[in-house]
Amino acid sequence: MIDELTLASLNPAQMLVVESFASVTSEEELAALTKLLKNFYAERLEQELDRRWEDGSFGQEKLEQLKSEHLRTPYRG
Repeated sequence: MIDELTLASLNPAQMLVVESFASVTSEEELAALTKLLKNFYAERLEQELDRRWEDGSFGQEKLEQLKSEHLRTPYRG
């Protein structure tokens, strides 16, 4: 169980997510809630990319640069 100190350190948005997931009673509800959150963040990302495309800070040239970027964290051995 989540202790009260941990809950007290959460902001209102985090509390809403915790409470929402705590009320899930089936795999179907979990899948639906997860899909809802993924769609929410996908929409926000799309809006941000559109904004940056329109203001010129992100465009076709940047997309071409990203195609050749190695963005993985290097392994440390």
